[in-house]
Amino acid sequence: MKRSFAFGAFLLLTPGGNTFAQFALPVPDAEVARDILGAQELPDPNRVYKVVFDVGTAADSIDEVNPMLAVTARYINTLAKYGVPADHRKIAVVFHQKGTEIIQNNEAYKARNNGHDNPNIAIIRSLKKAGVDFRVCGQAVMAFKIDRKNIQPEIQLDLWALTTLVDFQLDGYVHIGK
Repeated sequence: MKRSFAFGAFLLLTPGGNTFAQFALPVPDAEVARDILGAQELPDPNRVYKVVFDVGTAADSIDEVNPMLAVTARYINTLAKYGVPADHRKIAVVFHQKGTEIIQNNEAYKARNNGHDNPNIAIIRSLKKAGVDFRVCGQAVMAFKIDRKNIQPEIQLDLWALTTLVDFQLDGYVHIGK
């Protein structure tokens, strides 16, 4: 109740009642959760959000951004929209299994996908700029025969996704994914 009241007061004090148009979102061109009148559970600017997103599946098409990357961007933008400061947004993404191939630079991706550009590069760069920690499973990199020099520079190569996901969770991160 206290958060809802404080948030309502913030809106009333915002010139013209404008809902958050006063600042740039951390991930430009990504969505934000829509406002729901009377919603009770809202992001808390005083809470530290530690979340690890699990990217183990591919998009439906090689020309589409991976849906989990879009969810990650929407989540970060929504936290920012509700006043959660950047230092309270501890977000990580772990690529493995069928989500692995999107970690490649554009040239390597095109070579494996009949000349199609990697549609994930722009959002990965935007998310990295917004503070997201990217990891990829070394076991999947080997299984997919990806040369490590073709991994995008924003992404850290780890031994195994299982180890990375467990370590993040032991450090208090909430796991989002399948």
